[in-house]
Amino acid sequence: MKYSRQRESIREFLADCCEHPTAETVYMNVKKEFPNISLGTVYRNLSLLTELGEIRKISTGIGPDRFDGNTSPHYHVLCTGCGSVMDLKMENIDHINIIAGNEFEGRIHGHITYFLGTCRDCMEKEKNKNIS
Repeated sequence: MKYSRQRESIREFLADCCEHPTAETVYMNVKKEFPNISLGTVYRNLSLLTELGEIRKISTGIGPDRFDGNTSPHYHVLCTGCGSVMDLKMENIDHINIIAGNEFEGRIHGHITYFLGTCRDCMEKEKNKNIS
């Protein structure tokens, strides 16, 4: 595959970002370095980087897809208030593959687990709203 400075910039932005941005957020940040880049180019490169395993695409069904430069196994919490996606540092729960396999007439290859919750900022806003 041919090297692309734009693709490398997208990958580097995600590697340095902890916020799990949307494609539009990636686009707005990479556009600072490459003013002529199109949103379509960003989408194509995000798709390619995901296929190559260099980034993760987080499709939650709540809002737009998010992207993560951290490809190591880890879990996420989705805030049902603001829609943010946050890393959750916790013990690995791969043992659920065995539990699921016991109930499935086939082979379990893995799992995708998202936890739903309310982030600290949303809790604070909710608290302040109730005080007013």
